[in-house]
Amino acid sequence: MNLSTADEESAQEIHIPADINWEMLDKSKFFVLGAALFSGVSGALYPAVLMKTRQQVCHSQGSCIRTAFTLVRHEGLRGLYRGFGTSLMGTIPARALYMTALEVTKSNVGSAAVSLGFTEAKASAVANAVGGLSAAMAAQLVWTPVDVVSQRLMVQGSAGLVNASRCNYVNGFDAFQKIVRADGPKGLYRGFGISILTYAPSNAVWWASYSVAQRMVWGGIGCYVCKKDEESGNNNSTAIKPDSKTIMAVQGVSAAIAGSVSALITMPLDTIKTRLQVLDGEDSSNSSNNGKRGPSIGQTVRNLVREGGWTACYRGLGPRCASMSMSATTMITTYEFLKRLSAKNHDGFCSKS
Repeated sequence: MNLSTADEESAQEIHIPADINWEMLDKSKFFVLGAALFSGVSGALYPAVLMKTRQQVCHSQGSCIRTAFTLVRHEGLRGLYRGFGTSLMGTIPARALYMTALEVTKSNVGSAAVSLGFTEAKASAVANAVGGLSAAMAAQLVWTPVDVVSQRLMVQGSAGLVNASRCNYVNGFDAFQKIVRADGPKGLYRGFGISILTYAPSNAVWWASYSVAQRMVWGGIGCYVCKKDEESGNNNSTAIKPDSKTIMAVQGVSAAIAGSVSALITMPLDTIKTRLQVLDGEDSSNSSNNGKRGPSIGQTVRNLVREGGWTACYRGLGPRCASMSMSATTMITTYEFLKRLSAKNHDGFCSKS
């Protein structure tokens, strides 16, 4: 079997599309189409993100489905999209920054790794991991303020919150003004450090896992075809050329696996980050900032453990796993589709062995 980048000889070869790197992309088309496509993806997945956020800041663990039904009963379907406008406004520049950092880093690191003697498979995994790391760090410059504002809108009016901010926000702009007035510009970057600690390794793990998972899935398909050929007595050397549906299915399955792994590993950090960005600290009456100050990481961890033991750090794991798996699947299929639409030359996508 041969996976387009493998050097091992076998009776079976799988011709899969070669990766489209940064130099091969029409940048204007890439960013315009990317903004439109990922805005749609964000809209589809937003309710799961909102449910995850509400569960993370509640005193006790409740059913996600019950929380969703309660929200819809009191606020209608609109309640599932609290803060979406603010989130969407931040999505476009953040995604542009993310995709640029990702593709530039992948292209440069991949070439450097190959020149250092890495096999193409290892070079791809390393390039994906480093690309995901740098992309997450760059995007957090935009994402953190957007998260702080949109998450406060998400949890506003929710019962059973822990030390929630008592401000009432009319919209994203009103929340922005009140946060800056109360805490200064640094209030918009509350939880920035823990965000980096959450998303940087999460993205590194995700992209590396995706690269490895994709090769494993293709390898499994090759072995399955080989076994079928042996059982039917067909020993002729043939080349397998999967159609676009098969390619998208493999990418989707690989992305879902990578998303679940990444969500499980980084869930405690995400819970701490969310609470830091949404909740006010204890003993705030001693603070000079209108009686408000943000909680420390240590205080946040102690509160979580006091409320439900260490398992409290995994509140919202179900919605987050579902959200990240669905997000990963839709994101990667959309992203690969976007790269193909944005390629300068639509010929020669398939690598040849």
